[in-house]
Amino acid sequence: MAHTMAAALRQNFLGNSPSWYKLTIIAFLIVNPLVVLIDPHLAGWVLVGEFIFTLAMALKCYPLQPGGLLAIQAIVMGLASPEHVLHEAEANFEVIMLLMFMVAGIYFLREMLLFTFTKILLGVRSKILLSLMFSFAAAFLSAFLDALTVTAVIITVAVGFYGVYHRVASGKKVGHSHDHGNDDEVIELHRADLANFRSFLRSLMMHGAVGTALGGVTTMVGEPQNLLIAEVMDWTFLEFFLQMAHISMPVLVVGLMTCALLEATKSFGYGTQLSPKVREVLEDYNNEMTAERSKSDSAIIAVQAVVALLLIIALGLGLAAPGIVGLMVIVLATAFNGVTEEHRIGHAFEEALPFTALLVVFFAIVAVIDHQKLFTPIIHWVMTYDGKLQEALFYLANGVLSMISDNVFVATVYIGEVEEMYAAGDLTREHFDALAVAINTGTNIPSVATPNGQAAFLFLLTSALAPLIRLSYGRMVVMAVPYTITMSITGLLALWYVPSII
Repeated sequence: MAHTMAAALRQNFLGNSPSWYKLTIIAFLIVNPLVVLIDPHLAGWVLVGEFIFTLAMALKCYPLQPGGLLAIQAIVMGLASPEHVLHEAEANFEVIMLLMFMVAGIYFLREMLLFTFTKILLGVRSKILLSLMFSFAAAFLSAFLDALTVTAVIITVAVGFYGVYHRVASGKKVGHSHDHGNDDEVIELHRADLANFRSFLRSLMMHGAVGTALGGVTTMVGEPQNLLIAEVMDWTFLEFFLQMAHISMPVLVVGLMTCALLEATKSFGYGTQLSPKVREVLEDYNNEMTAERSKSDSAIIAVQAVVALLLIIALGLGLAAPGIVGLMVIVLATAFNGVTEEHRIGHAFEEALPFTALLVVFFAIVAVIDHQKLFTPIIHWVMTYDGKLQEALFYLANGVLSMISDNVFVATVYIGEVEEMYAAGDLTREHFDALAVAINTGTNIPSVATPNGQAAFLFLLTSALAPLIRLSYGRMVVMAVPYTITMSITGLLALWYVPSII
């Protein structure tokens, strides 16, 4: 009986994950206490590496469980305290609310989004132009909304496209119940086209995700840390934009040029064209939906369009925190479209809440980084330099550390250190401004290198879409390489040579 129970426990642990993965996590949990006895500081770095491993293996097992086990163990071993984790969560409460309500709000705009983007996808036959449109639209929207909201939009659109084709590839009619996560029913003739479509969607999603970074760096509402930096520096919306423009605008141009070049050269996983068979299916779907669209369906799309406009206005003018605006979207989109049953509303939160839980686990790892002062030696080293070299090192250090941990945390640590130096009279206001610009651009631009570098990228990696289109951590890193190189170098050169506008 004991043997049977032990076998059952082994089988149940981390579910259907591969045996080697389960053994790896167990090995982490055994080794960590031993490393803590040797050196808690070293154990902190080991823990960060282990957590990144769980993110990299997201397609093998959702990172919440293995990452959560590591976080719980870290707290038990004293690498951080529960109070410290709560502090990190409270500091990022707006991000948590954004995920809970805004992502769910976007779910209730999906008919309008699919309608709009289907017209764009079918109307633009050039993959280069389509990719540029996705990237630029994501950049523009991220500058006035926020990167996570825009990422939620493009994920919703991609899942819609994928579900339409996968249903037909499985031999089912539009409207039939269907699980687009299961390939067992996909007809053999459609398998090659399905693989092609996955590649096509992967490239569009990565262009869009990078676009959120291109736009997110430009304004104080684009990324969570931007608002923090703006508050410390007492910059208005326009002042923030102008302070960043001598770096953010050249990076935007080079980012869009990189997008076009990747599609033209068909390198790093880009360049896949929309298969004629897939296009035919999507056109048939569009025609069928147009023919069958009732007055009620049209009213739903019209209401969602109005709600989307209110969303843009509210976030663009900063009328309320993004999470509160997301709750407004849920109320308006459901009330005026007759979605009043609890179970129908509940579906909207299925995508957001697992990632919200994962993000809080991530904050626990960030608490370990802070509690063990893992980044302190790097901060002190950068502080020993002066002038443009110091600004460049701030940019690079923030970029590298953001790739490892989280750009919001890194920006918080660095801007706090610089603010203390300014308050002590060690910096002039001009130097203070220059370092703030280096911190903001450093945390926003090079951080596209890894999915954990930006919350929007991590959201994409752990979304329901990622396994559907086979978008793994490693694939995201590879597809981000050319963007990381061109954007990071451009940002560094602009910081060094291009004078600030103000």
